[in-house]
Amino acid sequence: MFSLNVPLPPAVGRLADDLQPKLSGFDRVRNRHTLVCKRFGVDDVSVGIDGDDPPPRPAALETLRDRLRRPLAGTPPFAVEVGGIDAFDSPAAGSGPVVYLAVESEALVRLHRRLCAVFGAVDGIEGDAYVSHVTLARGGGVADVKRMVDAVGEFDPIRWRVHALDLYDPEFREVAATIEL
Repeated sequence: MFSLNVPLPPAVGRLADDLQPKLSGFDRVRNRHTLVCKRFGVDDVSVGIDGDDPPPRPAALETLRDRLRRPLAGTPPFAVEVGGIDAFDSPAAGSGPVVYLAVESEALVRLHRRLCAVFGAVDGIEGDAYVSHVTLARGGGVADVKRMVDAVGEFDPIRWRVHALDLYDPEFREVAATIEL
């Protein structure tokens, strides 16, 4: 239903745009880029709401924001870095390979684990399996990945500090709320 995302600086968007022509061998190229910290299911936002149907979106959003207050309390702004390109050969879900911008941030991983302890982990992609990344493209072949990585080579890392997190609503494909750290 929702995800908690790290806002990306414009430099990451420019890098992704610059890399787009090199992704021609892939089945699906992402035009919208996200850095997911944690995903939430219907159960995560329906606590205290009666019935089997998911709560209305405004109520679900408010419930999730309330449930996030305690695990996010005291989280200081933290550093994040995009420093290279990598791939999942066989992703847990969807077609592979998945080519992505590799993200380094020990603080982000710690925050992810703290949220998984409260909300549970999505099997195969969260908890110990979590790899912080920004997906560029998926599908295609191993040769496409090698060609892409060789064509890009090394680039100057993009570093920034995270001062807020965004609750993203995939149904409407927009940020539904921002939570300041």
